[in-house]
Amino acid sequence: MSQIFKIHAENPQVHLIRQAAVVLAKGGLIVYPTDSAYALGCQITNKEGIQRLRRLRELDDSHALTLLCRDLAEVAIYAHIENAVFRLLKANTPGPYTFLLPATKEVPRHIMDTGRKTVGVRIPDNKIVHALLEMLDHALVSSTLMLPRSDLPLLEPEAMRDMLGKRVDLIIDGGPCGLEPSTVIELVDSIPKIIRQGKGDVAPFQSMEASAPS
Repeated sequence: MSQIFKIHAENPQVHLIRQAAVVLAKGGLIVYPTDSAYALGCQITNKEGIQRLRRLRELDDSHALTLLCRDLAEVAIYAHIENAVFRLLKANTPGPYTFLLPATKEVPRHIMDTGRKTVGVRIPDNKIVHALLEMLDHALVSSTLMLPRSDLPLLEPEAMRDMLGKRVDLIIDGGPCGLEPSTVIELVDSIPKIIRQGKGDVAPFQSMEASAPS
């Protein structure tokens, strides 16, 4: 069975965050809370962990994954950001959004959308995740903890351990988490395009999308 760390949502215990970072650095696959739903994650350099994530969710190699970054400076390592897009990201992060942006050469092909050469990036508004990312040298590859043939993400950490067993190395119990995935916004052409409406409010992007020239 995987281990569970109970971490305080508002005041994350530093020693537990450090232990979780060690699990990731050693090639672990973990479950952790975000500002939308619980998610699976491993370091971007962990090819085996990424394959474990894909097997657990039954995702094929063409399914693009998301990168969790600590701030916009880290996002800029993995995605090309124009000035107008930067201002839009700054105004809406951290938050429950995934932004699709042109990928840089730092993004492995097995993570990005190879057809469009884009990558999804997230800066979650969650203190546990923020504290964890601050202790890591790389972004986290992430995917909502939704099992195959299920319509909703898993919600209860104890149930997660029963269902996942040894398929993950650590479950971070950060208390109640939502059931909605993040809102996905494409920003490839600077004009926002709403791909999926989730927890994040789409109102700031709808007016820009509507006013874009056809």
